[in-house]
Amino acid sequence: MQPYRSILFVPGHRPRWVDKAVASGADCVVLDLEDSVPAAEKESARATVAESIARVRQTNSDVGLFVRVNPLATRLTGADLEAVVVPGLTGVFAPKIERAVDVLQYDALLDHFEARNNVDGLEYIVPVETVKAIHNCLEVATASPRVGAMIGPSAEHADIAREVGYEWTPEGLETLYLRSRVLLACREAKIHALTGLWEDLENLSGLREFATKGRQLGFRGMIAIHPSHVETVNDVFSPSEQDIEFYRGLAEAYEKAEAQGTGALRYRGLHIDKAHYDKAIQWLERAEAITKRGSK
Repeated sequence: MQPYRSILFVPGHRPRWVDKAVASGADCVVLDLEDSVPAAEKESARATVAESIARVRQTNSDVGLFVRVNPLATRLTGADLEAVVVPGLTGVFAPKIERAVDVLQYDALLDHFEARNNVDGLEYIVPVETVKAIHNCLEVATASPRVGAMIGPSAEHADIAREVGYEWTPEGLETLYLRSRVLLACREAKIHALTGLWEDLENLSGLREFATKGRQLGFRGMIAIHPSHVETVNDVFSPSEQDIEFYRGLAEAYEKAEAQGTGALRYRGLHIDKAHYDKAIQWLERAEAITKRGSK
């Protein structure tokens, strides 16, 4: 999966909002058919979402376009996918997944509609929304090659808050264990690790602090629910010029020392060896991928 920094939600039945979401600079936009769409409008919203995907792709080939479908238990998922698996779609935001078998059910549906609608390569972003999903997060993360990202939960009022029963705080200690479980599953599965959303729309300084703590834990992107949050999220999860210069210098210093037969050396007052070099190379590869997306 692309190293999306910001994943912005927008109600799928609001096409003008989709355009605003893309204009916000979000790396990825999720067109929602689930919670933000009233039951009476779900059927018509499918066609609206398909039209929005086609319209956006006429002028923007780079932004990620995902659709959050209705959960399997609603028996609406198949009809959702039948309508929205169209050329230009990047993937599916797959809600209420709890076990590997749930992922395989999505796979069966996508295999069918990809073949029928001449689409391929679709991926999943998987939110972790239940206690059972927390326990099974590694099983889910490794269930299918389509699973490209998973979200460590942090919401104040969403499903996981109700299920676990925690009392939300800006510091996020009450979700640290939950997010850490998901983060480790993402690392083991080698998929993109995303941290959950910040619900206080006006508090951008709080958003920045929360996003920074998520990055420090190891998350590499974040869910957003308002266009005003995108700039902050993108900034937090983008490499700084100072960091790029530091890691590039580290890699060059190690490569030079290695060529001279030295496996450990001092760099800017720090002891470094191959482990440090490997981290620097990984970090620089991610920074390059993010920079390329930004240049587009």
